[in-house]
Amino acid sequence: MTGESDLQKLLSGMRPELAPGRYVFTMVEGGVPSGVTPVVTVAEREGLTLVVPLEEADAAGLAYDYVAGWITLRIHSALEAVGLTAAVSRELTDAGLSCNVVAGFHHDHLFVPYQHADRAMAVLESLARRSAG
Repeated sequence: MTGESDLQKLLSGMRPELAPGRYVFTMVEGGVPSGVTPVVTVAEREGLTLVVPLEEADAAGLAYDYVAGWITLRIHSALEAVGLTAAVSRELTDAGLSCNVVAGFHHDHLFVPYQHADRAMAVLESLARRSAG
């Protein structure tokens, strides 16, 4: 099934959902350590970036700095859709919130500072309401 590409429909129907828990970005050389189940992996020249639950990172002795809340936009966005990331990023920027975006096949995933995840949710829910007309 092809994802949605109309920006207004994407924004009004994004239905942000905050996953329970805290997530961290870490980097490993080689493979994923035993006992670690990443929610995101990115292969870079410098090593393998993992986004993992904080508890798993601690148990595996992985280093991290940034602790995030994980928000999923629950609309099937087309990978070629134009403007969703920019609109969401602009709203969060205006609220003074950082955001790391990862696009999955079906959904966009936002990693925001854990201590401000509820505020980020409120900003996104407000954007969705305003976009609905």
